[in-house]
Amino acid sequence: MSGGSCSGAFDWRGFFERWQAEWVPRLGDEEGGGSGAVVLGREGASEAAIGGVEERLGVRLPASYREFLAVSDGWYVDQMAGVYQLGGVGEIGWFGDPFDMTSVYEEGLGDHPSPEEVLLAGMWRRALRLETDSDMSYALLDPGDVSADGEWALYVYKGWGGELPDRYPSFRAYMEAMYRHFHATRAERADFVNATTREQDARVERARLMALRGRYEEAVPLLEEAFDFGRPHSAVLLQQIRHFSAPRGTEGYGGLVADDRYQAEILPVEAMGPAQGQWRLGGDDHWLGMMAARGVDREVAEAVLGAVRDGTHCYAPSGAWGRAVGEARAAALRGACDVAWRVLRGALALWEQPGPVLIVPLGLLADPVLGPLVTPERGREVLATPRAGESGPAPEPVPDLDPPGLAWLAGPTDGFRSSFGGGYRCVWVEGVEPERLPELVGEEGAVLSAPRQPFDVARSARRAHEREDEGVELWEDRAVVAAGRSEGGWAFAFDGYGPHCMNHLFRSPVTDASGGGRAVVVWCEQGRAEAGERPDVFHLSVAEGGVELYGFTLRGAEVERSGAVPEALDPDRLFLAGDAGAGGQVRVLDALHRELGLSLPRFALTQGRLPTFTTRSWTRAPRDGEGFAYLGFTRSRSGSRSSFRSR
Repeated sequence: MSGGSCSGAFDWRGFFERWQAEWVPRLGDEEGGGSGAVVLGREGASEAAIGGVEERLGVRLPASYREFLAVSDGWYVDQMAGVYQLGGVGEIGWFGDPFDMTSVYEEGLGDHPSPEEVLLAGMWRRALRLETDSDMSYALLDPGDVSADGEWALYVYKGWGGELPDRYPSFRAYMEAMYRHFHATRAERADFVNATTREQDARVERARLMALRGRYEEAVPLLEEAFDFGRPHSAVLLQQIRHFSAPRGTEGYGGLVADDRYQAEILPVEAMGPAQGQWRLGGDDHWLGMMAARGVDREVAEAVLGAVRDGTHCYAPSGAWGRAVGEARAAALRGACDVAWRVLRGALALWEQPGPVLIVPLGLLADPVLGPLVTPERGREVLATPRAGESGPAPEPVPDLDPPGLAWLAGPTDGFRSSFGGGYRCVWVEGVEPERLPELVGEEGAVLSAPRQPFDVARSARRAHEREDEGVELWEDRAVVAAGRSEGGWAFAFDGYGPHCMNHLFRSPVTDASGGGRAVVVWCEQGRAEAGERPDVFHLSVAEGGVELYGFTLRGAEVERSGAVPEALDPDRLFLAGDAGAGGQVRVLDALHRELGLSLPRFALTQGRLPTFTTRSWTRAPRDGEGFAYLGFTRSRSGSRSSFRSR
């Protein structure tokens, strides 16, 4: 039942007969006497009477309103609708803008108003007023806002609300909306059962099965209509579809969060908002109180909120789907986020509903490791995949997120690199697991941390002079690196999170790393040659069995070499005319991928969660006759201050 367009015949008499037959007054409505005896309509007006009012007003009324008057010369809408009674031919008249709303709206038009804003500003003086009884509300039919089929838009202005009026494209659209409103305000009454409620409940069930079969786009309009009628479960089913279509958004799931069947899935998702700082007014207490009001144990809610906030929450469903989730998490924690998604995609059909109302693996969104993998495209892929024992065609797989190789490192700065000028450095070791990297290149006692977000890693990246009280020398350059495993069997330790600058004390960790297998070190530093400060730098070194095989360092146009650099990696061939900028970097990064099989997972490094550790220093101690200084500047209210420290 939709009133967006009034083309085609509409059975007003059947519509009103159904409305009258279904009438149930709201509880405590003395006017209805609790008996349902209220007569909503009247005898229809004659054509002569309708023609007479048109002559009085000087206009021909739009078709859907004329048809309404011919069937019922007025209508009792509902005591809950703001507008209570619509008048008949003897009662309607021009509104006349008695409160000078035109001036108010014209003042707010601005220099470039939209056509809709102009129409609304002029509506008040030309509108036809239809209601005869209301709660400071007005039903205004606008002859200046006319559709292609000749229908006038109807505006409902609630004088007590202060908001813009609600617009309906036609009188028929307004009446259909009021009928749905009548149903929605009575939907929770046990005695409100009729042909319409049964029809809408059947639509909800049909939509639920469609959604489980991957036909979610067909399910949406059924659920939207049922929601307008206030039917049970229509809202929560719609919310799940919308949530997976926009996974970074938030949705509320009402009292369902206290249901033991669904709580493990829904409560962590509800906790994501306050965990991310979205509940500023009232903070945690506000949210915890709201959960308690819905029936959730406060201690349970507090524990879940803490786990979601600190990243220790773990989505752990049972069965075959749960085993796939565990396998996917292990892959994602090594940086293989696309592999992780392929595991989840392959197991979606095995997902089982904890109860009939849940139609998606909602808890996946709250998992700190796997939740970020659910992009809007992947969320729609989940929705389009048959699951929970239902069958249907599988959707076309969504493309992987990670580009192959390394060339993406030379692309536009984004995420973790934007704050530090695009510099990065990385150690790869062939044939070892990431857990071995702290032993090979980590500082004393280093082990892999719990998985961390890139932003948290960046905040923990401290320079040497900030760690002197921890036994770190001023000249040392220890990096906080994210560890994982890339394609081809290489473990990596990547640093793109902290400020660093290659200097004359640089010592490549490649020989230490090669104690576990062939190792490669790359350091790329974006210079500021145009400002005359420092040139671009690119370093490569390769070692095996504790011995460096070859390497080079390019600073601007100057190249330092060691060993026999293979022709495919020759800096003279890759960095044309000493170009260490983006063009040269792309060529050398492509060559490293092609010749050595090196790659890095962009998604895991920029948006995922990886374990970290702190490396040994990338610089050596100054020798006799060498010096090292740290010079820093800060700005205070009284002006600039400088500090100088040296060894």
